[in-house]
Amino acid sequence: MTIKDAPAEWRVTATQTPFKGNKTSVRTDEVVMPDGSVVRRDYQVHPGSVAVVALDDDDRVLVLRQYRHPVRQKLWEIPAGLLDVPGENPLRAAQRELYEEAHVKAEEWRVLTDVYTTPGGCDEAVRIFLARGLSEAEGERYEAAEEEADMEVARVPLAELARGVLAGDLHNNCLVVGVLSVLSARAGDGLDALRPAEAPWPARPFEA
Repeated sequence: MTIKDAPAEWRVTATQTPFKGNKTSVRTDEVVMPDGSVVRRDYQVHPGSVAVVALDDDDRVLVLRQYRHPVRQKLWEIPAGLLDVPGENPLRAAQRELYEEAHVKAEEWRVLTDVYTTPGGCDEAVRIFLARGLSEAEGERYEAAEEEADMEVARVPLAELARGVLAGDLHNNCLVVGVLSVLSARAGDGLDALRPAEAPWPARPFEA
């Protein structure tokens, strides 16, 4: 048996969108189950996101500390952001987020992993990149606002972040997945064997 996620779509008999926000919305579908019953499923509709494990030559990861209101915590995270428009190239979006949040650019990009953050209640898909060959970006710094105005930036050793994840001290989904994926890749075929930065992404198709 091949262990691989596969497309599937159960029949929807009715759908509503009771809430529409600035970037996301909530949808209610009436879904036919395998036994013929029809159940209601409420979920958040999300444009998709990108995130970046920016790894420097000293094996440190660029991280940000940001207030997240839904969980009432300041979380250490990796640079991340929404896909601004449907079909947006995820690599360019990731490069934009790294520039805006940390004023950093990278010479080498790879796809680290693709994940659904909470598939039981949201259709958000995230592509996490590995960025290496870091340097200061040119030009003026992006002017931060709202939660980002209070954001802290640091470079933390990869091993220290991994210990924090396993100790239950770090909780951000993309940071957890990204850090552990780097360690897994190193223990396997190596970072250079990761997918190229423009690898297809069926969850959020894009044009190169």
